Amino acid sequence: MTSIEPELWVDHPADAVAFYERAFGASVLHRVGEDDDIVVQLAVGGARFWVAPASPDMRRLDPKVAHGRTSRTLLIVDDPDDVAARAIASGAEETSPAGDEHGWRIARIIDPYGQEWEVGKPLGAWPVSG
Repeated sequence: MTSIEPELWVDHPADAVAFYERAFGASVLHRVGEDDDIVVQLAVGGARFWVAPASPDMRRLDPKVAHGRTSRTLLIVDDPDDVAARAIASGAEETSPAGDEHGWRIARIIDPYGQEWEVGKPLGAWPVSG
């Protein structure tokens, strides 16, 4: 098996996990530790990612402290309009409303922990062959 599972570094990982459960319908697959000293693996459908505390000593930057973004994650879902709306209702900031572009239905948000997300789905056959 081959996969990529990003790890998001945030200032309050326990709160972030609760946000991802509410906003994206994420489920916890694995959890180690307590309170904000945790590492958690989450899944949204078949997509998996991790949440852990930021650590300046380990150069794991919290995007809010870095005053920018450390990455952008694309979450592919069946209904990006609904998922983006739930995320915004749960506290995310909309940076680009859902719309059609480059063959995708896509919305862009920044979650309350400074992580940048694209929530979308391809409008045609995917992946594009050739």
